[in-house]
Amino acid sequence: MALILATLVLGAVVMRRRGTSQQVAALVFTTVGYAALGLLDGGVAGPLGALLPFSVMVYAATMPPRAFALAATLSATAYWAVAIGGGPAPIGYAAVYTVAFAGISLLCLRYSAAMASLRRRLDVLSQLDPLTGCLNRRGFDARLAAEVAEAERTGEPLVLLRLDLDRFKQVNDTYGHQAGDELLAWTARTLKSQLRAHDAVGRLGGDEFAAVLTGPDAEAAATLVERVRAALNGVAAGSIGYACYPAEATGIEALHHRADQRVYVAKTGRDRRPPGPAAVARARAAAAPRQEPRVSRHERRRRAIADSGRLGMVDPGVGLFYVAFFAAGHPHRLAMGVLLAVAALIGVATLRVASPLSRYGRVGPAMFVLGVVQFSIAGTVVCLDGGADSTLALGLFAPLPLIALTTPSVGRPLLAVIVAGYLGIAVSVGHPDPWYVAMHLAGALGVSALCGHKGRIAARRRRQLSELSRTDPLTGCLNRRGFTERFAAERPAALVLLDLDGFKQVNDMHGHSAGDELLIWVAATLRQHARPGGIVGRLGGDEFVVLLDRDTAADPGRTAETLRAALAERTACSAGVAVPGEHGEDFDTLYAHADAELYARKAARDTAGL
Repeated sequence: MALILATLVLGAVVMRRRGTSQQVAALVFTTVGYAALGLLDGGVAGPLGALLPFSVMVYAATMPPRAFALAATLSATAYWAVAIGGGPAPIGYAAVYTVAFAGISLLCLRYSAAMASLRRRLDVLSQLDPLTGCLNRRGFDARLAAEVAEAERTGEPLVLLRLDLDRFKQVNDTYGHQAGDELLAWTARTLKSQLRAHDAVGRLGGDEFAAVLTGPDAEAAATLVERVRAALNGVAAGSIGYACYPAEATGIEALHHRADQRVYVAKTGRDRRPPGPAAVARARAAAAPRQEPRVSRHERRRRAIADSGRLGMVDPGVGLFYVAFFAAGHPHRLAMGVLLAVAALIGVATLRVASPLSRYGRVGPAMFVLGVVQFSIAGTVVCLDGGADSTLALGLFAPLPLIALTTPSVGRPLLAVIVAGYLGIAVSVGHPDPWYVAMHLAGALGVSALCGHKGRIAARRRRQLSELSRTDPLTGCLNRRGFTERFAAERPAALVLLDLDGFKQVNDMHGHSAGDELLIWVAATLRQHARPGGIVGRLGGDEFVVLLDRDTAADPGRTAETLRAALAERTACSAGVAVPGEHGEDFDTLYAHADAELYARKAARDTAGL
């Protein structure tokens, strides 16, 4: 008992220690301890013989690939030492266990690596502005905070650059939002081209950009401002300000305040004019597709279904390996082979349909039924092979950790069915050692609990990052990326585009904090009046868009006027409407129609003096 406790304690140390030498020492000690327990208990077929195989599954779910390779190799070596030096085991027992646990552990490792990649890509997307590819407000604030903290630690100077484009609102009003978007994208590319690769560029909202640079002093910062201004002139001239840390400010708010002061000095000290037709045409001609990490809405679900299919191939595949090489003379060899081949074909079919199946939101019940069918086949094979302590009984409990890792919600009821089935076989078929059944089931459930916990934590983090990548950090509305995805998924009845009138003057006269507060209020007001079926997004700056469902789109024009009236409490706005089927089908076409209608109405009001 003391040896069991010692090995369990050091098993936990393997997961927690940060020092490489300590990890290796703990891993070796734990592996030797598990091997000793297996030898003392009669070999690999004893109740404690599965400690080493189950530990490999734990390593697959918790270790990076290189560390797993070392741990798995060490555990496999120890397992075969127990198989050779321990008591007798059924023919093929050690080989089948080795192949089965290796295959399922590799599937666990593969799925964990894929989900880690997905989290990294979602993390990147959650900090990027969908239009320009710069950091968004959230991402830039985090980067600036990190750079200021590093500057405090090292004493290295830092510069915050702020850019506000001249008369950008008139670009949207004159040429449309699409032209304005392309001008913003051109500005972001030009700003990046004038800075170093490791400098951070962000779009704080609308036509406001910022950059943080480490190393330049005040003189170098002034020179940089002139270089950026020269690069922008002729296409997207703007007012630029900067602040130096620690010479002029020592905190984030102080840096922004000092840079803003210089921006407004630049605004008042020069003749600001909107870009002309040639400048806008130049920016539009230079439009280039952006590269950003690709994340499908259904990627996690597709991978989970695909790995269920792979598991459905590996598990019966191991059984077929046993039937082919170690079951000569078995009275039920043919029947077991046929059943295992059917189960493997089900796994192949599941893998083939993983992509189309992942697009259905309620695929969970179907996967549960599929799992019950496959494990019913596995249970029948186990009965034919002799019961809960037979070689092929591992086909029931070995897959449990991967199920818990990949499909936590479906996995819980499926695990209950499998455990009940295994216990039923243990009671009704053959005369297995109760300790054998208890230890193997406890090992499977323990590793499954760990994998399920890891899967739930990872799923929660993915949901958070997915939401952040599709949400405007200021208003909480859908951002451009999230809105276009929802448009494709929802098939709306109408689209309402809204553009605030005179918003630029709010920023110029009362400061950006007042403008931010107004945008937050607008978003909340639109959400309130677009209910119950409306979806609100902020495409950028002071431009909002609302998707209407069938219930709220009986009269889209009237709904647009209702939204305008609600916003009139604090700000005037213009609205345009587009209806799928009447004005186009895809988002870009509908957006262009609503944009044209919006500015036609705005121009009509301006002409009328309203």
